[in-house]
Amino acid sequence: MVQNSDFVRYHYNGTLLDGTAFDNSYSRGGTYDTYIGSGWLIKGMDQGLLGMCPGEKRKIIIPPFLAYGEKGYGTVIPSQASLVFHVLLIDVHNPKDTVQLETLELPPDCVRRSVAGDFMRYHYNGSLMDGTLFDSSYSRNHTYNTYIGQGYIIPGMDQGLQGACIGERRRITVPPHLAYGENGTGDKIPGSAVLIFDVHVIDFHNPADPVEIKTLFRPSENCNETAKTGDFVRYHYNCSLLDGTRLFSSYDYEAPQEITLGANKVIEGLDRGLQGMCVGERRQLTVPPHLAHGENGARGVPGSAVLLFEVELISREDGLPTGYLFVWHQDPPASLFEDMDLNKDGEVPLEEFSSFIKAQVNEGKGRLMPGQDPEKTIRDMFQNQDRNQDGKITGEELKLKSDEDQERIHEEL
Repeated sequence: MVQNSDFVRYHYNGTLLDGTAFDNSYSRGGTYDTYIGSGWLIKGMDQGLLGMCPGEKRKIIIPPFLAYGEKGYGTVIPSQASLVFHVLLIDVHNPKDTVQLETLELPPDCVRRSVAGDFMRYHYNGSLMDGTLFDSSYSRNHTYNTYIGQGYIIPGMDQGLQGACIGERRRITVPPHLAYGENGTGDKIPGSAVLIFDVHVIDFHNPADPVEIKTLFRPSENCNETAKTGDFVRYHYNCSLLDGTRLFSSYDYEAPQEITLGANKVIEGLDRGLQGMCVGERRQLTVPPHLAHGENGARGVPGSAVLLFEVELISREDGLPTGYLFVWHQDPPASLFEDMDLNKDGEVPLEEFSSFIKAQVNEGKGRLMPGQDPEKTIRDMFQNQDRNQDGKITGEELKLKSDEDQERIHEEL
């Protein structure tokens, strides 16, 4: 309610007791804006506006000794005239006012509150104190995305968005000195206007945030080996936004997702979150956008969105060292080329090479890179050994990759 020293914005019609109009604010296309109790108004208006609420309509009858008295005012207000004002109070604030917060809805689980430096995505409706809507993110079907506490938005919103929970709905009332001041902005926010924002916080994160990992289930036995970089893993997942909007799920397909960890085949945050898991383990991963799809987003994923994954590791296979397509489980045969040359003609075509490698895998003497088509992997291995690309490998051409690496080190030395 209006008190002395407050600043008010109001519309009015002014008449004499006989109904003769002498002035009104509506004809000027703007409110009358002034301080209360500071001598800027006739005494009767100073008193008559006290106690009013924004949106209230009031009839104020002012006797002449609290108006213009014996002198009257110009040609429109005669001497000793009582004045009648029909007033509509638009808004009120005090220069000492701070941002006012009202929690409209608070999620039951709030593990973190926003702080200065966080990047927030939120929806809002912005209105004046009389309920006039001046802006809405919903009309654009897009959240407003910004850093808070960094000066990118009006000071009142910078303050009012701090301390919020993800999913919270709050009302932020911003006095003009923490909004657009005496000048206002555009054609929808007049000067000295109090602004009211009804905000729904969709999500927020900090650019320094890591992947947040919450273990939902971990097998009590057989968890001696966990997923690591280079391993081939199969996993199921559900992916959503923090407001619960479902994005993707491996359960929509016939088989689990398959990747080699550390091969840049999935977003970095998911790759990190899968590492260290046991087969059968289930985790919840909260992935900030700088470890997901960033500011631009992706198909179906809004820009700067925090992603929530529920993942279950189905299987894991040891990966191979970088650059290797096949590794031996023990020392390779001393007579490797002779064993590979099945018909002993001094050369090994693709068919012999393929039969030999498959035999080593079947006998448990070696293994191919997991997660790849074995036929393609064997063809790639063969082409690497067929130095002159004549369709066969000779004893001079055949070299173990470990020997090649040693030769390369020697050359560099």
